[in-house]
Amino acid sequence: MNALPSLTLASVSETVQLLPQADARRQAKFLYWMGWRVCDIAEATWENEKTLHSWKARDEWDRADNIERIGGALEIRLIQLILKDSKTGGDFKEIDLLHRQLERQARIQRYQGGGNEADLNPAVANRNAGPKKPPKKNDFSEEEIERLKDAFLDGCFDFQRIWHREKNQRTRALLKSRQIGATFYFAREAFVDALETGHNKIFLSASKNQSFIFKNYMQDFVRLVLDRDLRANDDLIKLHNGAEIRFVSTSSRTAQGYHGDFYFDEFFWVPKFAELNKLASAMATHKHWRKTYFSTPSTMSHEAYPFWDGTRLNKGRPKEKHIEIDVTHKALARGRLCEDRIWRQIVTVLDAERSGCDLFDIEELRLENSVEDFANLYLCQFIDDSASVFPLTMLQPCMVDSWVEWAADYKPFAIRPYGDRPVWLGYDPAESGDSAGLVVVGAPIAPGDKFRVLERFQFKGMDFAAQAEAIRKITQRYWVTYIGIDATGMGTGVAQLVRQFFPGLTTFSYSPEVKTRLVLKAYDVIKSGRLEYDAGWTDVSQSLMAIQKTITANGRQVTYTAGRNQATGHADLAWALFHALQNEPLESQHGSTSSTMEIL
Repeated sequence: MNALPSLTLASVSETVQLLPQADARRQAKFLYWMGWRVCDIAEATWENEKTLHSWKARDEWDRADNIERIGGALEIRLIQLILKDSKTGGDFKEIDLLHRQLERQARIQRYQGGGNEADLNPAVANRNAGPKKPPKKNDFSEEEIERLKDAFLDGCFDFQRIWHREKNQRTRALLKSRQIGATFYFAREAFVDALETGHNKIFLSASKNQSFIFKNYMQDFVRLVLDRDLRANDDLIKLHNGAEIRFVSTSSRTAQGYHGDFYFDEFFWVPKFAELNKLASAMATHKHWRKTYFSTPSTMSHEAYPFWDGTRLNKGRPKEKHIEIDVTHKALARGRLCEDRIWRQIVTVLDAERSGCDLFDIEELRLENSVEDFANLYLCQFIDDSASVFPLTMLQPCMVDSWVEWAADYKPFAIRPYGDRPVWLGYDPAESGDSAGLVVVGAPIAPGDKFRVLERFQFKGMDFAAQAEAIRKITQRYWVTYIGIDATGMGTGVAQLVRQFFPGLTTFSYSPEVKTRLVLKAYDVIKSGRLEYDAGWTDVSQSLMAIQKTITANGRQVTYTAGRNQATGHADLAWALFHALQNEPLESQHGSTSSTMEIL
């Protein structure tokens, strides 16, 4: 038998302590089976070497097979745990594990004695016992459901546990910070609850693309916890208990006719909220269904604001019956059931951090965003878009369900998503502490055709070589006929590398005149209803809303900024889009530039 590496007295003593409190003869046998030499065993057990050699010969330690060696150890450890007076949760788990290992040992012994594969795997015998039945789709055992529930709750931060505690409220409305895991949480909450209760779930998002994020989170969750696939149709997951989980967009053609608990994602960004809310509420008319609204804030002029602050109920009522709801962060930070029976809560990034969410570097976020952007994105304060060149009401007609509206000629998961149709790229490179923006725009084919923002990307922490490589990869997936890049600062290095594989590159050197030309063209396109992008891309809307008209430092010229300095970069997607749109002259085939005069 092979000797173990050199052993210190401390390691010998520690190993002996790990063995059950059995007699010395049995302890010596297990140490020998662990690979110890007789002389080391004698030192650890204080027994004579001759005695140990005698035990070894009489008990035939060397002739024992793996089954005997492992089975004996399992038996002793199991008896020790069973006789233990005060058992911990870990003890009970170990007892259960050891019992299962003993069962496996028994099957192996039977197999070695002339049995067959069914002895190793009882499921084989069960399958062969009668006519084969197709497995039930998405069938989960009680044990599996319990494992999913435990994993779900174990993965929650404290503020998410509050959401779980209030999940049986008839209506929940949450105003939240960006990227605190609301989509992630509600996907898991709905899935586990559907398994436990059999209740239908409906996820209502601005676009089909956005709603499918919930489906992906559920499938990833099952794969992570149970190492199995959750099967789904295009927009439906059907569970073995009859529960249906649907993923629909705000289009009335796809959202009507269902019933169940519904989740309204980013409700402060969808157009025609009042109309859609009637449709959504109809899905949960019965009193046992639950409604959940959650979103980052947009503007106070949005149709959802009267729903949020409760003033919608005052319409048509006598003044003495009006209700007033305090929707300040101070009043709603812990969550509150308000006077209109809606449970409301505001969760900022600071609240999330205090609740154990350690995913953010708050100081870095403050540096990366202007004061206004940080307040909107992370402190749940509404945007004042009155000074914006592109207010939300102007952008809402641009928001479409791209997977539905463009289905005829845009296949997002294909190798060539847009086929052989031309696209234009716009790029706003990253500066120090900034993020870079890249947009892929489907170019108009005929006069008056619309621009489609097919994809958008944001990069951070990449040098100019990596930024150029990201652009090159896009040119391999699309037929790119134009690329526009801001060549100011780091953009110079990016432009030089891009020009090596795309000689026809167009660059921009920013000045008040150049910025004005870029913004006027974008304004003309948007005002004329010629721009479309996915309704779920709130980052594009926020970026455009950040563009404001200002005066240059010398007070002599009008220019356009994003309310940012070198440390902020929330409008990178907007400037990238402007670079792409610039390929069409301001005096476009659309035939009118009168709309641009409104902002001069």
